[in-house]
Amino acid sequence: MNKFNHKDLLTLLDYSPEEISYLLDLAAKLKEEKKKGIPHEVLKGKNIVLLFEKDSTRTRCAFETAGHDLGMNVTYIGPTGSQMGKKESIKDTARVLTRMFDGIEYRGYAQDIVKEIAMNSKVPVWNGLTNEFHPTQILADFLTIKEHKGYLKGIALSYLGDGRYNMGNSYMVGSAKMGLDFRMIAPKELWPSQELIDECKKIAKETGAKLTFSEDINTVKGSDVVATDVWVSMGEEDKVWEERISKLKKYQVNKELMALAKKDAIFIHCLPSFHNIETKIGLEVYNKFGMNGLEVTEDVFEGPQSVVFDEAENRLHTIKAVIYATMVK
Repeated sequence: MNKFNHKDLLTLLDYSPEEISYLLDLAAKLKEEKKKGIPHEVLKGKNIVLLFEKDSTRTRCAFETAGHDLGMNVTYIGPTGSQMGKKESIKDTARVLTRMFDGIEYRGYAQDIVKEIAMNSKVPVWNGLTNEFHPTQILADFLTIKEHKGYLKGIALSYLGDGRYNMGNSYMVGSAKMGLDFRMIAPKELWPSQELIDECKKIAKETGAKLTFSEDINTVKGSDVVATDVWVSMGEEDKVWEERISKLKKYQVNKELMALAKKDAIFIHCLPSFHNIETKIGLEVYNKFGMNGLEVTEDVFEGPQSVVFDEAENRLHTIKAVIYATMVK
């Protein structure tokens, strides 16, 4: 029997390095099959629901396309399409959905919400993003790194930016699990919680991972991969921008910073990104703070070291692998 069958994906903390490797290998296989036009509609007749309290381009498109590629029916419930937490409890919503669907994806706010959905569901539950963790994104990022570098263990990955939320936490967890040389580079008050750092350090002792936390941008030296994320997370108030920019401005990924990494280093970003003034927020920030690009500059984002669109595509293949592994008996 498939050991993944009906297993939830709430955080990569719950998966072993061997299980993560299996998902990455499966994603690569499914990606190759798709490129060759080989169908894999192994879940015909199954139904999944995508429960979104936060909008997304990549997560929605990846889950919908993955479901269709596997032969399934997919129902999307957007931020205004459910009474969960308003007129109906999370527990009751989960119990309703589990009677109608064979899998549930949740994208929204607190990790406790997706945990409660899973506790009250008899079908696999997948975390499409919470405030604390973004496991499907890390799978896509690691598949991208493997494609460009050929391996994961020992890869030096530097993350610059606010490390307290889903991407900082998840890079650290994934790196600890897979034996990377992970470097968190940010002001100390923006590092992950000490509790999570301690948990990841225990994992690192078993896997050979290295975990470094520094306020010095020179820590990027020798990196194989440079990663960042938006400085203000989804749902935070606009007034946070000024404070966050003042703290993170020197941690912007620009040509000078990339020059500290290895010559063949790649740049990754989960997207969306504020790298120019072609977005409403990008223009507002430029008018107020004079920054044409925030967490990353246009020349890096559009430069030869950027693999952000390979990474975006790999959301599809890794999410498909997760659905496949947890639903195919």
